[in-house]
Amino acid sequence: MMPFRSRVAFAACLLMGGVVMLQALGRRETVPPRQPLSGFPVRLGPWTGRNEPLPERIVQAVGVTDYLSRVYWAQQEPVQLYIGYYRSQRTGDTIHSPKNCLPGAGWAPVRSGDLAIPISGFRSIVVNEYVVEKGLSRDLVLYWYQARGRAVASEYWAKLWMIEGALRENRTDGALVRVWTPIERSEGLAAARARAVAFTRLVYPRLSRFIPN
Repeated sequence: MMPFRSRVAFAACLLMGGVVMLQALGRRETVPPRQPLSGFPVRLGPWTGRNEPLPERIVQAVGVTDYLSRVYWAQQEPVQLYIGYYRSQRTGDTIHSPKNCLPGAGWAPVRSGDLAIPISGFRSIVVNEYVVEKGLSRDLVLYWYQARGRAVASEYWAKLWMIEGALRENRTDGALVRVWTPIERSEGLAAARARAVAFTRLVYPRLSRFIPN
């Protein structure tokens, strides 16, 4: 949890940034061209994906501009990939934190932390790692915020970078990227983490075509 003084400073930055953003509402945001998420590769290494669209009420509730919900299968447990892209976060449609959405869907957090993932040809990225359970199911969730070529685990820093983008580039576009896989009793957390990390290493280098740098 952030120290009290840090939370106060953060809130002040958000307030000042929000004022500036409101003043800029009349200006149309300039977002670089991007490909629709429906074109994200169906085959990633040994995995082959199958779309699993979200119910329309969920799509409306999260307010995404574009999204991908796809389950990838290989000769092991499946991995679910969700990408929710927002062209603008100025008009009330902002990225929903899984910290709020997961409990609302009945998933109770068991443990949480950060996880650094080396990516070939890129800097390492730091993502959120959550172990959640519902009934007899226990799953591993990795997620991060992606915008303007930057992957951020902290939702606080994601919002600050969004304000910085609004001020410097007149952009508030961004996305949530989430990788989800079951933790089978026969394999344990380490194996599930290895699978999710290997999958993330295939996903990340391909994001820039769909989430503009």
